[in-house]
Amino acid sequence: MPPKNSATTSSSSISTLFLVFVVLCILSLTLFIFSTSNHSDSSVSSLSCMNALQSTAGFINVYVADLPRSLNYGLLDKYWVFDADSRLGSDADREIRSNNLAQGQKFPPYPENPLIKQYSAEYWITGDLMTPQEQRTRSFARRVFDVKEADVIFVPFFATLSAEMQLGMAKGQFRKKVENEDYQRQKEVIEFLKNTEAWNRSGGRDHVFVLTDPVAMWHVKDEIAPAVLLVVDFGGWYRLDSKSSNCSLPDAVPHTQVSLIKDVIVPYTHLLPRLHLSENQERHNLLYFKGAKHRHRGGLVREKLWDLLVSEPGVIMEEGFPNATGKEQSIRGMRTSEFCLHPAGDTPTSCRLFDAIQSLCIPVIVSDNIELPFEGMVNYSEFSVFVAVNDALRPSWLVDHLKIFSREQKESFRRNMARVQPIFDYDNGHPDGIGPVPLDGAVNHIWRKVHQKLPMIREAIVRERRKPPDVSVLRRCHCS
Repeated sequence: MPPKNSATTSSSSISTLFLVFVVLCILSLTLFIFSTSNHSDSSVSSLSCMNALQSTAGFINVYVADLPRSLNYGLLDKYWVFDADSRLGSDADREIRSNNLAQGQKFPPYPENPLIKQYSAEYWITGDLMTPQEQRTRSFARRVFDVKEADVIFVPFFATLSAEMQLGMAKGQFRKKVENEDYQRQKEVIEFLKNTEAWNRSGGRDHVFVLTDPVAMWHVKDEIAPAVLLVVDFGGWYRLDSKSSNCSLPDAVPHTQVSLIKDVIVPYTHLLPRLHLSENQERHNLLYFKGAKHRHRGGLVREKLWDLLVSEPGVIMEEGFPNATGKEQSIRGMRTSEFCLHPAGDTPTSCRLFDAIQSLCIPVIVSDNIELPFEGMVNYSEFSVFVAVNDALRPSWLVDHLKIFSREQKESFRRNMARVQPIFDYDNGHPDGIGPVPLDGAVNHIWRKVHQKLPMIREAIVRERRKPPDVSVLRRCHCS
């Protein structure tokens, strides 16, 4: 028999080793699921295996559109000079301004004002892509500098910061186009993109925008609708668009606006620090909520829930926002309560959910239209309680329902919550946002979700190209 080729033997050995590694990972995951002991060690082992297996799926090639600096980090320069925002929470940034801590930096810090910070995904995602290549070994997104090599084109416009600056400077002009600096910036972004070969080749379908604030890019939503939109929920979109829809259902979502088929739900930035499972202490309250009592649209349920729950024993309902004083109240309230209420507000979700997860306070989600980040990667039912609005509004029903959960069930919820806490964290530990991202953090999970959309994105581009000139596609609806 002739001797085996050394290259073939080497390749066979590598394949065998990989298969052994996969089997070991699967066994580790199986033991984690069925084991009731050594939870912390099992969680670390399971996450490590999952990440190793996910990495074999490759990465996503991202080209960064060459927008002027004035549309991203230049906006931060302008923000830190501006000192006339009297809105709630603005005091958090006064110390940074007074000490000139942000001046002269290539990558200034993002605002600490919680009204803006909760939407800071744009800062961390852009920071990851701006990080020197040699430091990006943990990033799922591989930055490419030839647009022809790209799977998607990332648009580094700080749309949320732009909108919030306009609201702080001249709120009355926000929905107008005259004397509206935010509108001028939106227009500049669109004009820039429409003059690129990449946009014209795909109609924008492979472009990625971060629109965590529901009012971000308000004036050009129709023009960016074909793109991949990173949003915290669909609350600022579907109610407006259902008016122009032919669907009979009131919650119809036109595919030309937002859809789970092409868009990605991303987490808010949590405002409260992480409580590790080893730090958890006895919780004396049943249910906690802190926030505004009066909301609009779907948030009207909040006021009704407030009136039902405010006098219930073991329930704490506090009105306010986590600014300097409210933050300490929120930390204390969430860490001493078994459950944290998450009712719909102006939109179906809020950063309160992610503060609860970081506080190991079991979320009680009363929001029938909610969409959640990373579903398919994260099973929220393992650490959250979902309640229909109609049930929650029955007198005493919610409190009685929560009392049914045993101590063992609640401890299991918290163990599962501790396991997923890192997944909702954007912060890479660098104040300028430039540096390696956490391997299991929010930024990598977002790009993995975008990666899952690639087959549909490519199909949409091909379908668009084969249309004869002047033929329009009928608006279809995603009715659920």
